[in-house]
Amino acid sequence: MIVLEDLHIAGMLKNRRLARAIADVGMYEFKRQILYKAEQAGVKVVLASRWEPSSKTCSCCGWVNEALTLSDRVFACLECGSVLDRDYNAARNLVALA
Repeated sequence: MIVLEDLHIAGMLKNRRLARAIADVGMYEFKRQILYKAEQAGVKVVLASRWEPSSKTCSCCGWVNEALTLSDRVFACLECGSVLDRDYNAARNLVALA
């Protein structure tokens, strides 16, 4: 099983600092290839909604930190006390979604 997060690429391209790196990656083509190859191999692909708060939700207890900003690179849960890298926390939430 493969889990992909449906991101708002057009909105991300408006950020001057990220635009070139995002445009170079070719996110749409990557997603298209994953879907194509997964269908060939019989692998299920789950698309997580772009509105899913995967990086703002604690992967241990489910608490949501609405105040988390993009510049915050560490997720610290005020409920259970877990401290994780923001991207690792989001990845754990996406795995749980599958």
